[in-house]
Amino acid sequence: MSVIIVCCGVPTQMNSVVKEVQLLEHQVSMSPSLARSAPSELNHWWSQLRFRLQNKKGWNEMLDETFLLYTKHINDIPLFYAAKKNSVGCIKKLLSCASTNIFERGSLGETALHVAVMNDNLEAAVALMDGAPELINEPMTSDLFQGVTPLHIAVVNQNINLVHHLISRGGDVATPRVTGLYFRKRIGGLIYYGNTVLHVLVLQPNKTIACQAIDLIMARDAELDQSVPLDMVPNYRGLTPFKLAAKEGNIVAFQHLVNKRRLVQWSLGPLTSNLYDLTEIDSWADNMSVLELIVGSHQREARGILEVTPVRQLVSLKWNLYGKHYFRLLLLLYLLYIGTFTLCCAYRPLKDAPENYTKSDMDKTIRVQKSLNESYVTHEDNLRLAGEIISVLGALVILLLEIPDILRVGAKRYFGQTALGGPFHVILISYACLVVLLCVFRACEVQGEAVVMAVCLVLGWCNVMFFARGFEMLGPYVIMIQKIIFGDLTKFMWLSFIVLIGFSTCEYILGDMCKQICNPRKACKIRRYRLLTSCLSKYSSHSALWMVYMTQEPESVPAYRSFPITLFSQFELSVGLIDLPVDHTIATPPIVHVLHCAFSVVSYILLLNLLIAMMSDTHWRVAQERDELWRTQVTHADMDIYKTHINAQEHHHGYSYNDVVQVVATTLMLERRLPRCLWPRLGVCGLNYGLRERWYLRVEDRNDPMLQKMRRYIKAFSKDDEKEEKTDTMKGSMSGTPKLRPKNRGGFNNRKSLTGWQMIRHSALGLEMGQDFELEEDQDIKYV
Repeated sequence: MSVIIVCCGVPTQMNSVVKEVQLLEHQVSMSPSLARSAPSELNHWWSQLRFRLQNKKGWNEMLDETFLLYTKHINDIPLFYAAKKNSVGCIKKLLSCASTNIFERGSLGETALHVAVMNDNLEAAVALMDGAPELINEPMTSDLFQGVTPLHIAVVNQNINLVHHLISRGGDVATPRVTGLYFRKRIGGLIYYGNTVLHVLVLQPNKTIACQAIDLIMARDAELDQSVPLDMVPNYRGLTPFKLAAKEGNIVAFQHLVNKRRLVQWSLGPLTSNLYDLTEIDSWADNMSVLELIVGSHQREARGILEVTPVRQLVSLKWNLYGKHYFRLLLLLYLLYIGTFTLCCAYRPLKDAPENYTKSDMDKTIRVQKSLNESYVTHEDNLRLAGEIISVLGALVILLLEIPDILRVGAKRYFGQTALGGPFHVILISYACLVVLLCVFRACEVQGEAVVMAVCLVLGWCNVMFFARGFEMLGPYVIMIQKIIFGDLTKFMWLSFIVLIGFSTCEYILGDMCKQICNPRKACKIRRYRLLTSCLSKYSSHSALWMVYMTQEPESVPAYRSFPITLFSQFELSVGLIDLPVDHTIATPPIVHVLHCAFSVVSYILLLNLLIAMMSDTHWRVAQERDELWRTQVTHADMDIYKTHINAQEHHHGYSYNDVVQVVATTLMLERRLPRCLWPRLGVCGLNYGLRERWYLRVEDRNDPMLQKMRRYIKAFSKDDEKEEKTDTMKGSMSGTPKLRPKNRGGFNNRKSLTGWQMIRHSALGLEMGQDFELEEDQDIKYV
């Protein structure tokens, strides 16, 4: 606000000050730097490495040391100390002394005027400017703060009086540029130029005052009649203030900017017809639209933008008119494709195995793979060939569609974000690569295509779950499965792997030693093994089990005849698929049963119950936002249709009705990949109706004060019920006994009363129970 007031006081320098503010304001928290090309990225890494090698210290450690030296020099240099203490008399005496060096600098390359301005000491700064005007435009000279002038510091500190005095005394507002390392884009960097003053206001915590300041600045900017309005100037990441508000989840600033672009057509009682500007919102002609930014944002508040008019209406139209139909058609095509591939695998070319093919009694192979020349002879073979061609072409199409998106978004974000379908993209690309590899195997007559086929079938059919995101019944549960698999189950598998390796190794070595005992040529090795076991017996109970089974026949316990079989048997045992592989007809010391009991306790009781507890905790946490995450996957998919149902569930299950991210991501994916002729642009072109060259969406808003009061009254009841449920849950957890809550507590009568309350709530809102439109805001979308 200080900058604005100063500019109003000095109208002749308004343009230059505004330009400087666009580069000076840097007290913002920004996301990581822009994506760089490969050469620039390598150069950036090399410069960072060279900087670290030269300084031999980390960035934070170097900053701490530099600022400590800055404090020391201020106390050691008299003029600096007087400027810090705002001692005007001392400053005048020091300036009149011939031995005083007014250009003396500290550890940051600062002068005495920098010190006075950094401490907001107006009197000391004015005394220094009057006594040594040469310091007014002197920049700092250190590598960290290269180029910082006193005016930079005054503007950043929003010190109105200091800015006024500096500019009136000849402070340069256009030429100085800050290029120090502290202000450059870097990992973890929080302040660097590139934002206009509107960007800075969007990122301020006090949203009300920020919106008032935005109005003041945009009004002054409109008077200047700039070729590019200030609210359309992007920062270094290509984000305008409007887009930045969406990415950071600043709903207040976003709604304020939307309303400033809104055109009111007419008003009739509680109804108002508005034309909303879709510029920067619609993704049809903008690769960095508001919808794209919300899907890629890590801020949970950003999902709330999808509830703001006209974003909610736009994405609902996109999904209802085009998205859901194309998505279901894509599901049908994929099912036909994966079905064709499955039939090709089921009827792959095989022939009877030749005589003496097997060299082991355990090998029961009766059919083997045909050669390439024998594989395509009959009519059935040609029919299968057509299916195989379709399978390979489909795999190539998948790769051609996925690879550009990976290059556009980045592999880390593309595979790592749930909203973008990260794990499913990994599955799909892996499937496509294996199908192409399978084609190479068939052409080169490589024996072993059955293994690749099996993996392809598993991956291909698992990818069908990707299409569950388009359905309300299954979409939220796919989110739940992803969270559990990549969270709790991964941790559980690591713990289980450690236990399995420990017990399986002892079992395997036991069986291997029994085989070697039967071979007299390996007596020397056996002696060494026995020496090793005698040493390990002091430190591990597993060695006792090993030493006991060393005296048994290898085939006496077939489950431990080889290491792979042993590992698999122990896994089956850990999940309860087989009985304990102990032969009671063989004399076995009691220690064997003790060790098996220890494994059972660790595997069954400890690890499995730990997994159940972790999954329950994850279920509770994800249930609070699973609907929210799901709807962002598909596009506000049918938000108007689902809103009533979700609001009814919100009271009982604690789910948020603001579930939008996966729906949006799916809609954007379809919009990017389909031809423009199959996905027309929504809205109306303003040029056809005497408006600007922009696209608009007409929305009828209903503003009924009585209806809003009823909504607040109903929400208050819902919050009280939620508090009671949370209290019951906390009491149950504190008592240590899980409290099971039925869906309808209180039997038949309570169920009827709940239904009655729902009817009262819906009737209070002017809705019928089966009516399909939004409950929160009565808005009718008029698509022209």
